[in-house]
Amino acid sequence: MPLLVEGRRVRLPQSAGDLVRAHPPLEERARLLRGQSVQQVGPQGLLYVQQRELAVTSPKDGSISILGSDDATTCHIVVLRHTGNGATCLTHCDGSDTKAEVPLIVNSVKSFSDHAQCGRLELHLVGGFSDDRQLSQKLTHQLLSEFDRQEEDVHLVTLCVTELNDREENENHFPVIYGIAVNIKTAEIYRAAFQDRGPEEELRAARALTGGPMISIYDAKTEQLRIGPFSWEPFPHVDFWLQQDDKQILENFSTSPLAEPPHFVEHIRSTLMFLKKYPSPTNTLFPGNKALLYKKNEDGGLWEKISSPGS
Repeated sequence: MPLLVEGRRVRLPQSAGDLVRAHPPLEERARLLRGQSVQQVGPQGLLYVQQRELAVTSPKDGSISILGSDDATTCHIVVLRHTGNGATCLTHCDGSDTKAEVPLIVNSVKSFSDHAQCGRLELHLVGGFSDDRQLSQKLTHQLLSEFDRQEEDVHLVTLCVTELNDREENENHFPVIYGIAVNIKTAEIYRAAFQDRGPEEELRAARALTGGPMISIYDAKTEQLRIGPFSWEPFPHVDFWLQQDDKQILENFSTSPLAEPPHFVEHIRSTLMFLKKYPSPTNTLFPGNKALLYKKNEDGGLWEKISSPGS
């Protein structure tokens, strides 16, 4: 069944702007979200989701109460929630394989659902802006089209993407919202920024930079974050890239060089340094080719590494 707004099927293709103009509640919700001030989210109860990662949990989770992601320029942050049991998925999509990613998102939430349960699937899309290459526009269209192709009814509740998330300054365009968080217990979605992007921030960033596909990083049953094992090929010309100035890094590693947050170049450099140090991660980063497992400590603030499971 299709993508619905206010109980009615959405006619596609149409731009995000046309879609919200046809549905005033969508327009109002986008306006309210844009108008919020950015909340700094601390590590307490937080699971941070990087690009090409997916995390899903429910209000029963004793460790995680907030899912969040930021640094989205042309990327979109997707939240899908089941209103019956509160199962919530957040993912950071970059358009690399939207066709494969949307069924993953839907199935991750459905895996929590008892089919007899009341409730519906509600979708929130945030991110992107009016970029020169129209990458945001393309991703918005892909996401709407793929959710429309799913068997389940999906109710679009928030659409704050592309031209609806755009601001102009000195004839350059920027996103208004770069990051959001969702409170698993209350379902509140709000503008957010994060200091703590761990654990294993560089390892996870390296996987995305080397072209790894969308993966699920959290097991809500055991309340454990699970990373890997995975491998990558040595990054081509890594020494050359590490010698380049900030402008070259921005122009070659960003989809939208003028709109990146201030720490973008530093983040790319540290990821490239990591890839230089670990050209082949299988045994160095994943001893015995086993996953790295993390759990929140007693007070829910810090991730603590736990010993690998038996082979």
